[in-house]
Amino acid sequence: MTPFRAALTTLAALSVTGVTHNYDVDAVPDALSRAQLPALLVLPGETQADELFREQGKGFAAIAFSSGARTVTYTVTHLLLVAPQAAGRGARSHLPRLIDLIDAYFAALGANVTLSAALLEPARVKVEPGTFPHGGVAYHGCAFRHTWLVQV
Repeated sequence: MTPFRAALTTLAALSVTGVTHNYDVDAVPDALSRAQLPALLVLPGETQADELFREQGKGFAAIAFSSGARTVTYTVTHLLLVAPQAAGRGARSHLPRLIDLIDAYFAALGANVTLSAALLEPARVKVEPGTFPHGGVAYHGCAFRHTWLVQV
């Protein structure tokens, strides 16, 4: 297994208290039912939600290969979907649960910051709570934008 794939698989296996389902890149469903929520989806590269990649260099960026370690920097989104956006129910109705899940996420990630040594340094993670589309439905949730340094 390649280092990048190993990191993705380890991220997908992250056991977060309160999350019903975790989906690796090859198992992300086209649509989710309420029974599958809250769910974490591993999404490398571009996503439907363009706002997730505001920084230049969207997705993958190579770092110069020198005589030292050959490395690549990857940007991966781990998307937490909590509940579908419903008429009459704003984000505020889901904030307490979302906050608890964000805390649980970082507790789980804190126990494995290099994803079982697949990363050369601890993951850097940007937290973006909001509303995210998936399968034609808008969900309340949070995008955990990881930046990884991986040796190739």
